[in-house]
Amino acid sequence: MHRRVQLKLITASIALGFGLTGAAVAQSGGTIKVGILHSLSGTMAISETVLKDTVLMAIDEINANGGVLGKKLEPVIVDPASNWPLFAEKTKQLLGQDKVAVIFGCWTSVSRKSVLPVVEEMNGLLFYPVQYEGEELSKNVFYTGAAPNQQAIPAVDYLMSKEGGGAKRWVLLGTDYVYPRTTNKILRAYLKTKGVKDADIDEKYTPFGHSDYQTIVADVKKFSAGGKTAVVSTINGDSNVPFYKELGNAGLKAKDVPVVAFSVGEEELRGVDTKPLVGHLAAWNYFQSIKNPANDEFIKKWAAYAKAKGIAGHKDKALTNDPMEATYIGINMWKQAVEKAKSTDTDKVIAAMAGQTFKAPSGITSKMDEKNHHLHKSVFIGEIKADGQFNVVWKTPGPVKAKPWSPYIEGNDKKPDEPAKK
Repeated sequence: MHRRVQLKLITASIALGFGLTGAAVAQSGGTIKVGILHSLSGTMAISETVLKDTVLMAIDEINANGGVLGKKLEPVIVDPASNWPLFAEKTKQLLGQDKVAVIFGCWTSVSRKSVLPVVEEMNGLLFYPVQYEGEELSKNVFYTGAAPNQQAIPAVDYLMSKEGGGAKRWVLLGTDYVYPRTTNKILRAYLKTKGVKDADIDEKYTPFGHSDYQTIVADVKKFSAGGKTAVVSTINGDSNVPFYKELGNAGLKAKDVPVVAFSVGEEELRGVDTKPLVGHLAAWNYFQSIKNPANDEFIKKWAAYAKAKGIAGHKDKALTNDPMEATYIGINMWKQAVEKAKSTDTDKVIAAMAGQTFKAPSGITSKMDEKNHHLHKSVFIGEIKADGQFNVVWKTPGPVKAKPWSPYIEGNDKKPDEPAKK
Protein backbone atom coordinates (compact mmCIF):
# COMPACT_ATOMS: atom_id res chain seq x y z
CA MET A 1 0.00 0.00 0.00
CA HIS A 2 2.82 2.38 1.01
CA ARG A 3 4.62 1.56 -2.27
CA ARG A 4 1.47 2.22 -4.32
CA VAL A 5 1.09 5.68 -2.72
CA GLN A 6 4.76 6.41 -3.48
CA LEU A 7 4.32 5.44 -7.13
CA LYS A 8 1.21 7.63 -7.41
CA LEU A 9 3.13 10.58 -5.99
CA ILE A 10 6.00 10.06 -8.45
CA THR A 11 3.58 9.77 -11.39
CA ALA A 12 1.75 12.90 -10.30
CA SER A 13 4.96 14.91 -9.94
CA ILE A 14 6.04 13.92 -13.46
CA ALA A 15 2.61 14.85 -14.86
CA LEU A 16 2.90 18.26 -13.21
CA GLY A 17 6.28 18.81 -14.85
CA PHE A 18 8.48 18.71 -11.74
CA GLY A 19 10.16 15.97 -9.71
CA LEU A 20 12.19 13.29 -11.44
CA THR A 21 13.71 13.85 -14.87
CA GLY A 22 13.57 11.01 -17.42
CA ALA A 23 17.22 10.27 -16.67
CA ALA A 24 16.55 10.02 -12.94
CA VAL A 25 13.62 7.67 -13.57
CA ALA A 26 15.91 5.63 -15.84
CA GLN A 27 18.10 4.75 -12.87
CA SER A 28 15.44 4.68 -10.15
CA GLY A 29 14.94 0.91 -10.50
CA GLY A 30 17.56 -1.82 -10.58
CA THR A 31 18.87 -0.88 -14.04
CA ILE A 32 19.82 2.13 -16.13
CA LYS A 33 17.97 2.09 -19.44
CA VAL A 34 19.92 2.88 -22.62
CA GLY A 35 18.14 3.66 -25.91
CA ILE A 36 19.41 2.25 -29.23
CA LEU A 37 17.99 4.15 -32.21
CA HIS A 38 19.35 2.61 -35.42
CA SER A 39 17.66 1.49 -38.66
CA LEU A 40 17.43 -2.31 -38.66
CA SER A 41 15.42 -2.32 -41.91
CA GLY A 42 15.24 -0.17 -45.05
CA THR A 43 18.02 1.38 -47.11
CA MET A 44 20.25 2.32 -44.12
CA ALA A 45 20.16 -1.10 -42.42
CA ILE A 46 23.33 -2.10 -44.34
CA SER A 47 25.23 0.52 -42.31
CA GLU A 48 23.28 0.90 -39.06
CA THR A 49 22.53 -2.65 -37.90
CA VAL A 50 26.12 -3.23 -36.87
CA LEU A 51 26.05 -0.07 -34.71
CA LYS A 52 23.16 -1.53 -32.70
CA ASP A 53 25.32 -4.62 -32.13
CA THR A 54 28.31 -2.45 -31.14
CA VAL A 55 26.24 -0.76 -28.42
CA LEU A 56 25.03 -4.17 -27.20
CA MET A 57 28.63 -5.46 -27.08
CA ALA A 58 29.73 -2.42 -25.05
CA ILE A 59 26.74 -2.83 -22.69
CA ASP A 60 27.66 -6.50 -22.11
CA GLU A 61 31.24 -5.48 -21.41
CA ILE A 62 30.25 -2.68 -19.01
CA ASN A 63 27.76 -4.96 -17.20
CA ALA A 64 30.39 -7.70 -16.86
CA ASN A 65 32.61 -5.12 -15.12
CA GLY A 66 30.01 -4.10 -12.55
CA GLY A 67 27.75 -1.81 -14.61
CA VAL A 68 27.44 1.94 -13.97
CA LEU A 69 26.88 3.37 -10.48
CA GLY A 70 26.43 -0.21 -9.31
CA LYS A 71 23.52 -0.78 -11.72
CA LYS A 72 23.32 -2.90 -14.86
CA LEU A 73 22.64 -1.19 -18.19
CA GLU A 74 19.42 -2.32 -19.87
CA PRO A 75 19.21 -1.78 -23.66
CA VAL A 76 15.94 -0.60 -25.20
CA ILE A 77 16.10 -1.28 -28.96
CA VAL A 78 13.78 0.34 -31.49
CA ASP A 79 13.77 0.20 -35.31
CA PRO A 80 13.09 3.56 -37.01
CA ALA A 81 13.34 1.64 -40.32
CA SER A 82 15.20 4.29 -42.42
CA ASN A 83 12.05 6.41 -42.04
CA TRP A 84 13.07 9.92 -40.96
CA PRO A 85 9.85 11.08 -39.21
CA LEU A 86 9.77 7.71 -37.41
CA PHE A 87 13.13 8.58 -35.80
CA ALA A 88 11.40 11.46 -34.00
CA GLU A 89 8.49 9.24 -32.90
CA LYS A 90 10.84 6.53 -31.60
CA THR A 91 12.85 9.19 -29.71
CA LYS A 92 9.67 10.42 -28.00
CA GLN A 93 8.93 6.81 -27.05
CA LEU A 94 12.44 6.17 -25.70
CA LEU A 95 12.54 9.37 -23.61
CA GLY A 96 8.87 9.66 -22.62
CA GLN A 97 7.67 6.07 -22.29
CA ASP A 98 10.82 3.98 -21.78
CA LYS A 99 12.59 6.69 -19.72
CA VAL A 100 16.05 5.97 -21.11
CA ALA A 101 19.01 7.86 -19.65
CA VAL A 102 20.75 8.24 -23.02
CA ILE A 103 20.25 7.39 -26.71
CA PHE A 104 22.90 6.03 -29.06
CA GLY A 105 21.69 6.37 -32.61
CA CYS A 106 21.11 7.87 -36.06
CA TRP A 107 23.32 7.68 -39.14
CA THR A 108 22.00 10.11 -41.74
CA SER A 109 21.83 13.80 -40.93
CA VAL A 110 18.16 13.87 -41.89
CA SER A 111 17.47 11.32 -39.13
CA ARG A 112 19.52 13.37 -36.64
CA LYS A 113 17.70 16.58 -37.66
CA SER A 114 14.42 14.74 -37.07
CA VAL A 115 15.52 13.70 -33.57
CA LEU A 116 17.13 17.01 -32.58
CA PRO A 117 14.03 19.05 -31.57
CA VAL A 118 12.74 16.09 -29.56
CA VAL A 119 15.91 15.58 -27.47
CA GLU A 120 16.16 19.34 -26.94
CA GLU A 121 12.53 19.74 -25.89
CA MET A 122 12.60 16.67 -23.60
CA ASN A 123 16.16 17.37 -22.39
CA GLY A 124 17.41 13.98 -23.53
CA LEU A 125 20.92 12.99 -24.54
CA LEU A 126 21.92 11.72 -28.01
CA PHE A 127 25.33 10.32 -28.96
CA TYR A 128 25.70 10.58 -32.74
CA PRO A 129 28.48 8.35 -34.17
CA VAL A 130 28.81 9.27 -37.84
CA GLN A 131 30.75 11.83 -39.88
CA TYR A 132 28.48 14.72 -40.83
CA GLU A 133 28.29 18.16 -42.43
CA GLY A 134 28.70 20.24 -39.27
CA GLU A 135 26.70 23.47 -39.12
CA GLU A 136 25.08 22.34 -35.88
CA LEU A 137 25.79 22.49 -32.18
CA SER A 138 23.32 21.27 -29.58
CA LYS A 139 23.56 21.08 -25.81
CA ASN A 140 21.78 17.69 -26.00
CA VAL A 141 24.00 16.01 -28.61
CA PHE A 142 27.56 14.66 -28.50
CA TYR A 143 29.04 14.21 -31.96
CA THR A 144 31.55 11.35 -31.94
CA GLY A 145 31.94 11.22 -35.76
CA ALA A 146 33.93 13.69 -37.87
CA ALA A 147 33.15 17.31 -38.75
CA PRO A 148 34.13 18.36 -42.32
CA ASN A 149 37.59 19.59 -41.25
CA GLN A 150 38.25 16.09 -39.83
CA GLN A 151 37.36 14.24 -43.05
CA ALA A 152 36.17 16.10 -46.18
CA ILE A 153 38.72 18.94 -46.30
CA PRO A 154 41.79 16.71 -45.63
CA ALA A 155 40.56 14.25 -48.31
CA VAL A 156 40.33 17.00 -50.95
CA ASP A 157 43.75 18.35 -49.92
CA TYR A 158 45.21 14.88 -50.40
CA LEU A 159 43.67 14.44 -53.88
CA MET A 160 45.00 17.86 -54.93
CA SER A 161 48.49 16.99 -53.75
CA LYS A 162 51.14 15.41 -55.94
CA GLU A 163 51.05 12.16 -53.94
CA GLY A 164 47.23 12.08 -54.25
CA GLY A 165 47.28 12.50 -58.04
CA GLY A 166 47.03 16.28 -58.46
CA ALA A 167 43.29 16.50 -59.26
CA LYS A 168 42.15 19.65 -61.12
CA ARG A 169 38.48 18.76 -61.81
CA TRP A 170 35.93 17.52 -59.30
CA VAL A 171 32.74 15.46 -59.36
CA LEU A 172 30.76 15.92 -56.13
CA LEU A 173 28.42 12.93 -56.11
CA GLY A 174 25.97 12.34 -53.28
CA THR A 175 22.65 11.03 -52.03
CA ASP A 176 20.06 13.82 -52.12
CA TYR A 177 19.74 15.04 -48.53
CA VAL A 178 21.27 17.50 -46.08
CA TYR A 179 24.67 15.86 -45.39
CA PRO A 180 25.90 15.57 -49.02
CA ARG A 181 24.43 18.93 -50.07
CA THR A 182 25.92 20.86 -47.14
CA THR A 183 29.28 19.05 -47.35
CA ASN A 184 29.43 19.83 -51.08
CA LYS A 185 28.52 23.47 -50.42
CA ILE A 186 31.53 23.63 -48.07
CA LEU A 187 33.77 21.77 -50.55
CA ARG A 188 32.70 23.97 -53.47
CA ALA A 189 33.57 27.10 -51.43
CA TYR A 190 36.86 25.53 -50.34
CA LEU A 191 37.80 24.53 -53.91
CA LYS A 192 37.16 28.14 -55.04
CA THR A 193 39.72 29.34 -52.46
CA LYS A 194 42.15 26.97 -54.22
CA GLY A 195 41.44 28.54 -57.62
CA VAL A 196 39.10 25.82 -58.97
CA LYS A 197 36.53 27.27 -61.42
CA ASP A 198 32.81 26.41 -61.40
CA ALA A 199 33.19 24.78 -64.82
CA ASP A 200 35.59 22.27 -63.24
CA ILE A 201 33.07 21.16 -60.59
CA ASP A 202 30.21 18.80 -61.47
CA GLU A 203 27.65 18.22 -58.70
CA LYS A 204 25.21 15.28 -58.90
CA TYR A 205 22.62 13.78 -56.53
CA THR A 206 20.59 10.57 -56.47
CA PRO A 207 17.70 9.57 -54.16
CA PHE A 208 18.06 7.14 -51.23
CA GLY A 209 18.04 3.54 -52.46
CA HIS A 210 19.08 4.52 -56.03
CA SER A 211 20.43 1.53 -57.94
CA ASP A 212 21.09 2.49 -61.58
CA TYR A 213 24.44 4.28 -61.84
CA GLN A 214 25.18 3.50 -65.50
CA THR A 215 24.40 7.02 -66.83
CA ILE A 216 26.12 8.78 -63.91
CA VAL A 217 29.34 6.76 -64.23
CA ALA A 218 29.31 7.36 -68.01
CA ASP A 219 28.97 11.12 -67.31
CA VAL A 220 31.90 10.99 -64.86
CA LYS A 221 34.02 9.25 -67.50
CA LYS A 222 33.13 11.93 -70.06
CA PHE A 223 33.79 14.81 -67.61
CA SER A 224 37.20 13.34 -66.74
CA ALA A 225 38.32 13.74 -70.36
CA GLY A 226 38.65 17.49 -69.60
CA GLY A 227 41.55 17.08 -67.16
CA LYS A 228 42.72 15.18 -64.09
CA THR A 229 39.48 14.39 -62.22
CA ALA A 230 38.61 13.06 -58.76
CA VAL A 231 35.19 12.01 -57.45
CA VAL A 232 34.09 12.90 -53.92
CA SER A 233 31.31 10.45 -52.97
CA THR A 234 28.77 11.14 -50.25
CA ILE A 235 26.50 8.32 -51.44
CA ASN A 236 24.89 6.70 -48.40
CA GLY A 237 23.46 3.29 -47.56
CA ASP A 238 22.93 0.38 -49.92
CA SER A 239 23.24 2.56 -53.06
CA ASN A 240 27.00 2.21 -52.64
CA VAL A 241 26.85 -1.42 -53.83
CA PRO A 242 25.48 -0.68 -57.37
CA PHE A 243 27.65 2.45 -57.63
CA TYR A 244 30.88 0.55 -57.01
CA LYS A 245 29.74 -2.32 -59.22
CA GLU A 246 29.15 0.15 -62.05
CA LEU A 247 32.60 1.72 -61.52
CA GLY A 248 34.05 -1.77 -62.01
CA ASN A 249 31.85 -2.47 -65.07
CA ALA A 250 32.90 0.81 -66.70
CA GLY A 251 36.59 0.11 -66.04
CA LEU A 252 36.94 3.45 -64.21
CA LYS A 253 40.16 2.71 -62.36
CA ALA A 254 41.58 4.62 -59.41
CA LYS A 255 44.72 5.63 -61.31
CA ASP A 256 42.54 7.41 -63.90
CA VAL A 257 39.68 8.82 -61.78
CA PRO A 258 40.10 8.21 -58.03
CA VAL A 259 36.92 8.12 -55.95
CA VAL A 260 37.16 9.15 -52.29
CA ALA A 261 34.16 8.11 -50.20
CA PHE A 262 33.01 9.49 -46.85
CA SER A 263 30.32 6.88 -46.13
CA VAL A 264 31.97 3.68 -47.38
CA GLY A 265 33.90 1.49 -45.03
CA GLU A 266 34.61 -2.16 -44.51
CA GLU A 267 30.93 -3.02 -43.93
CA GLU A 268 29.62 -1.37 -47.14
CA LEU A 269 32.29 -3.12 -49.26
CA ARG A 270 31.28 -6.54 -47.94
CA GLY A 271 28.80 -7.18 -50.78
CA VAL A 272 31.03 -5.90 -53.58
CA ASP A 273 33.74 -7.47 -55.73
CA THR A 274 36.54 -5.14 -54.62
CA LYS A 275 39.19 -6.29 -57.09
CA PRO A 276 38.23 -3.67 -59.76
CA LEU A 277 38.09 -1.01 -57.00
CA VAL A 278 41.66 -1.37 -55.76
CA GLY A 279 43.20 2.06 -55.16
CA HIS A 280 39.93 3.96 -54.73
CA LEU A 281 39.87 5.81 -51.43
CA ALA A 282 37.95 6.43 -48.25
CA ALA A 283 38.60 9.09 -45.62
CA TRP A 284 37.80 8.15 -42.03
CA ASN A 285 39.16 8.48 -38.50
CA TYR A 286 39.60 4.73 -38.11
CA PHE A 287 40.23 1.64 -40.27
CA GLN A 288 40.22 -2.01 -39.21
CA SER A 289 43.67 -2.40 -40.78
CA ILE A 290 45.33 0.05 -38.34
CA LYS A 291 47.93 -1.85 -36.33
CA ASN A 292 48.15 -1.10 -32.61
CA PRO A 293 47.33 -2.96 -29.35
CA ALA A 294 44.08 -1.01 -28.70
CA ASN A 295 42.74 -1.93 -32.15
CA ASP A 296 43.90 -5.56 -31.88
CA GLU A 297 41.89 -5.81 -28.65
CA PHE A 298 38.82 -4.09 -30.18
CA ILE A 299 38.80 -6.43 -33.22
CA LYS A 300 39.31 -9.49 -31.01
CA LYS A 301 36.41 -8.46 -28.71
CA TRP A 302 34.11 -7.83 -31.67
CA ALA A 303 35.03 -11.13 -33.38
CA ALA A 304 34.33 -13.08 -30.17
CA TYR A 305 31.05 -11.21 -29.57
CA ALA A 306 29.86 -11.65 -33.19
CA LYS A 307 30.60 -15.38 -33.05
CA ALA A 308 28.92 -15.85 -29.66
CA LYS A 309 25.79 -13.97 -30.77
CA GLY A 310 25.72 -15.45 -34.30
CA ILE A 311 25.66 -12.01 -35.93
CA ALA A 312 24.94 -12.39 -39.65
CA GLY A 313 27.95 -11.70 -41.83
CA HIS A 314 30.22 -11.14 -38.82
CA LYS A 315 30.17 -14.50 -37.03
CA ASP A 316 32.52 -15.94 -39.67
CA LYS A 317 34.16 -12.75 -40.98
CA ALA A 318 34.16 -10.04 -38.32
CA LEU A 319 34.59 -6.52 -39.71
CA THR A 320 35.03 -3.29 -37.77
CA ASN A 321 34.65 0.25 -39.13
CA ASP A 322 34.79 3.93 -38.22
CA PRO A 323 31.20 4.47 -36.96
CA MET A 324 31.58 1.33 -34.81
CA GLU A 325 34.67 2.85 -33.21
CA ALA A 326 32.88 6.20 -32.72
CA THR A 327 29.94 4.34 -31.12
CA TYR A 328 32.27 2.43 -28.80
CA ILE A 329 34.10 5.63 -27.75
CA GLY A 330 30.75 7.35 -27.13
CA ILE A 331 29.24 4.78 -24.79
CA ASN A 332 32.48 4.43 -22.82
CA MET A 333 32.81 8.21 -22.43
CA TRP A 334 29.16 8.43 -21.37
CA LYS A 335 29.83 5.76 -18.70
CA GLN A 336 32.85 7.72 -17.44
CA ALA A 337 30.81 10.96 -17.35
CA VAL A 338 27.95 9.31 -15.42
CA GLU A 339 30.45 7.99 -12.88
CA LYS A 340 32.09 11.40 -12.58
CA ALA A 341 28.68 13.09 -12.15
CA LYS A 342 27.49 10.27 -9.85
CA SER A 343 24.17 10.62 -11.69
CA THR A 344 22.45 9.98 -15.03
CA ASP A 345 20.81 13.42 -14.86
CA THR A 346 21.20 14.92 -18.35
CA ASP A 347 22.62 18.30 -17.30
CA LYS A 348 25.09 16.75 -14.85
CA VAL A 349 26.30 14.25 -17.46
CA ILE A 350 26.69 17.01 -20.08
CA ALA A 351 28.92 18.96 -17.67
CA ALA A 352 30.94 15.83 -16.86
CA MET A 353 31.48 14.99 -20.56
CA ALA A 354 33.73 18.06 -21.09
CA GLY A 355 37.34 16.93 -21.54
CA GLN A 356 36.62 13.19 -21.18
CA THR A 357 39.33 11.01 -22.74
CA PHE A 358 39.33 7.41 -23.97
CA LYS A 359 42.06 5.25 -25.53
CA ALA A 360 40.48 4.72 -28.93
CA PRO A 361 41.00 1.69 -31.21
CA SER A 362 42.51 4.13 -33.76
CA GLY A 363 45.51 4.29 -31.44
CA ILE A 364 45.01 7.84 -30.21
CA THR A 365 43.66 9.01 -26.89
CA SER A 366 40.43 10.59 -28.10
CA LYS A 367 39.26 13.66 -26.22
CA MET A 368 35.83 15.25 -26.01
CA ASP A 369 36.38 18.95 -26.51
CA GLU A 370 35.83 20.96 -23.34
CA LYS A 371 33.28 23.17 -25.11
CA ASN A 372 32.02 22.11 -28.52
CA HIS A 373 30.64 18.56 -27.92
CA HIS A 374 32.88 17.08 -30.67
CA LEU A 375 35.80 14.67 -30.41
CA HIS A 376 39.36 15.57 -31.31
CA LYS A 377 40.14 12.95 -33.98
CA SER A 378 43.02 11.85 -36.20
CA VAL A 379 42.28 11.65 -39.95
CA PHE A 380 43.28 8.67 -42.12
CA ILE A 381 42.97 8.18 -45.87
CA GLY A 382 42.91 4.56 -46.99
CA GLU A 383 43.08 2.84 -50.37
CA ILE A 384 40.75 -0.09 -51.03
CA LYS A 385 42.60 -3.40 -51.20
CA ALA A 386 41.50 -6.52 -53.09
CA ASP A 387 40.27 -8.12 -49.83
CA GLY A 388 37.93 -5.19 -49.01
CA GLN A 389 40.24 -3.77 -46.34
CA PHE A 390 42.08 -0.43 -46.54
CA ASN A 391 45.74 0.42 -46.79
CA VAL A 392 46.39 3.73 -44.98
CA VAL A 393 48.24 6.05 -47.40
CA TRP A 394 48.02 9.32 -45.45
CA LYS A 395 47.25 10.49 -41.91
CA THR A 396 47.37 13.64 -39.81
CA PRO A 397 50.32 13.95 -37.40
CA GLY A 398 47.88 13.81 -34.46
CA PRO A 399 44.29 14.52 -33.36
CA VAL A 400 42.50 17.42 -35.08
CA LYS A 401 40.05 19.64 -33.19
CA ALA A 402 36.62 19.72 -34.85
CA LYS A 403 35.26 22.91 -36.39
CA PRO A 404 31.47 22.46 -36.22
CA TRP A 405 30.98 25.76 -38.10
CA SER A 406 32.93 25.60 -41.36
CA PRO A 407 35.06 28.72 -42.00
CA TYR A 408 34.14 28.37 -45.71
CA ILE A 409 30.49 29.28 -45.08
CA GLU A 410 29.84 33.02 -44.80
CA GLY A 411 28.94 34.31 -41.34
CA ASN A 412 30.24 31.26 -39.47
CA ASP A 413 33.16 33.22 -38.00
CA LYS A 414 30.63 34.95 -35.73
CA LYS A 415 29.13 31.73 -34.37
CA PRO A 416 30.19 30.53 -30.88
CA ASP A 417 32.23 27.34 -30.47
CA GLU A 418 29.93 25.98 -27.77
CA PRO A 419 26.25 25.09 -27.58
CA ALA A 420 23.79 27.70 -26.34
CA LYS A 421 22.69 27.05 -22.77
CA LYS A 422 18.98 26.43 -22.63
